[in-house]
Amino acid sequence: MPLSIQNTFAGNPLDRAGDRRNDPAWLAEQEANPEALALAIWQGKPLVEDHADGPRLQWLSLNHARDIVPDREVFLGLWKEAPVFAVEIEGPVDPAAGPLQGLGAFMDMREAAGVLSGADAAMAGLAKSLFDWRARHGFCAACGHASDPASGGWKRICPACGTEHFPRVDPVTIMLVIHKGGTEDRCLLGRQAAWPAGRMSALAGFLEPGESIEEGCAREVAEEAGLTATKVRYHSSQPWPFPSQLMIGLFAEVDSDDARPDQTELEAVAWLTRGEAAEVLAGTHPTIKAPPRVAIARTLIQAWVDGFDV
Repeated sequence: MPLSIQNTFAGNPLDRAGDRRNDPAWLAEQEANPEALALAIWQGKPLVEDHADGPRLQWLSLNHARDIVPDREVFLGLWKEAPVFAVEIEGPVDPAAGPLQGLGAFMDMREAAGVLSGADAAMAGLAKSLFDWRARHGFCAACGHASDPASGGWKRICPACGTEHFPRVDPVTIMLVIHKGGTEDRCLLGRQAAWPAGRMSALAGFLEPGESIEEGCAREVAEEAGLTATKVRYHSSQPWPFPSQLMIGLFAEVDSDDARPDQTELEAVAWLTRGEAAEVLAGTHPTIKAPPRVAIARTLIQAWVDGFDV
């Protein structure tokens, strides 16, 4: 049975060929394939073209992409056996006003994710995460020597000490807190001071070493809102390419509604009934604005409004 994909940036349609990309000879064959395609990224933004069916990624031939930016590609995978790459264009000048003029526009990744198909958003997000990792890991963490790319951009090897480095993914618990006391269940939303006016969302925080998902969820609920989690239930996850996180979507039942924002992560909190949460999602709530549609927080709120139980 196919997986049920619920969140933006999930659902990558490519075969990542993880068992073959470590073979330099095989990878060289993919690079030489005349059908090889490449998507372009500039300043973390994918190249997007207008189309009659809506915005979509603009695909270049790999040869065309290499003419613009040699030796800056990563291998993303196979699409029906055709190799797919991504290239990163550097510099302050927008390439859509230069060598890629007339082919589309480079769109902010969050904005693009809201208009692209799920598959396009997933492939663009993967490319951005790989390029972000490459930019941050040019030197060996073990000895400090400059490292070399390998496996089509999925690994870096230190020529001095032989240490191999792989792209990291940072796990984040993101939880919709639920209280079942009283006459009606309620969910808790929190607000960070830096967000747009009225925006509220689910609570979230990075997992720490030596901590289970459930323990991390409970700790964040206690730290940010002063509440004790008594039950944690998994809902879904989301790759989040800013730069490379895995959002682990949870529901956390708590034993009290005495929420106290910590004034460090959160400046305010609000308890909402299912009806009030539905108003937030519909944009009709008088004061609270929902998380953006690309965020898993919105998926969690919608699931609860639709009857998901802890």
